[in-house]
Amino acid sequence: MKIDLIRRMLGSALAAATLGAALLPAAAQAQDSKPLEWVVGYAAGGGSDTVARTVAEAMGKALGRSIVVSNKPGAATNIAADHVAKSKDFGNIMLTADFATLAANPSLFARLPYDAERDFVPVGLLARFPMILVVNPALPVRSYKDFLAWARANPDALNYASAGPGSPHHLAGELLRERTGLKMQHVPYRGAAPAVQDLIGGRVPFALMDSASVQQHLLSGKLRGIGVASPTRLKTMADIPTLAEQGLSGFEAYAWQGLVVPTGTPPETVAQLHRALQQALDTTMVKARFQTLALEALPGTPKQMADYARLERERWGRLIAANNIRLD
Repeated sequence: MKIDLIRRMLGSALAAATLGAALLPAAAQAQDSKPLEWVVGYAAGGGSDTVARTVAEAMGKALGRSIVVSNKPGAATNIAADHVAKSKDFGNIMLTADFATLAANPSLFARLPYDAERDFVPVGLLARFPMILVVNPALPVRSYKDFLAWARANPDALNYASAGPGSPHHLAGELLRERTGLKMQHVPYRGAAPAVQDLIGGRVPFALMDSASVQQHLLSGKLRGIGVASPTRLKTMADIPTLAEQGLSGFEAYAWQGLVVPTGTPPETVAQLHRALQQALDTTMVKARFQTLALEALPGTPKQMADYARLERERWGRLIAANNIRLD
């Protein structure tokens, strides 16, 4: 009797184990069949949205899983960041975390709905857009030396455009003002596109704008590039020298982006997403698209992204504090 009981118990345990083994792959398959949500804190059609959709296509192929881009614009990416930080849908949601999200906002806002370090796990950097000092072609300016001469002769005309308060365009302008001592006045816009249109129209004379926003206008002659705020020239616009070449040493400013997931996402999922991201950045399609946007791809490890974001947060935090720039 005892032997029969033991046999029945072993049989039940084996059946349960077999059922559990069958259910685990099914559960994993159910998660993989659910679209992976990629949240972007800007409106559809802009540079950040374009980068996300381009990389998502290649990443989806690497993962064997569809990726859906979800736009949640507003509040300098805080709405999107808060949404992802509070999500518990681990493995099914990720965020474009950029210059604003991880570097500028912690100093620009007294209180944030998320913690830039604790609430996210980095997957890897995506790309960065070098800033370019651009002017309306009507200005008698063709070099950084010319720009300084014009600025000192026209102190009442030093209005510079930006994509909005606290944007990398704004802070790059503040850095230029700090480095040169020019009494520049900030003219904020609701995005890069309207700022560029007013630059072309001559309503503002100059700006530091990201390469993706102005490349086509520089190539067409509607705007003139004076200097690139990166150590090397851009391949797509090699005729524009760097500001460093022209005497403004160490002046670097970028709009940059990376990919993060909410803290709590399993490490194996983060590793899988990281591998897929690196594969995507190495595809011919992504490289070609980035080149048309004058973007610099930034492949690397999650730790490299964390270190880069920390250094940027410290660097721009000092500038923000020194100039008492606040967004709340």
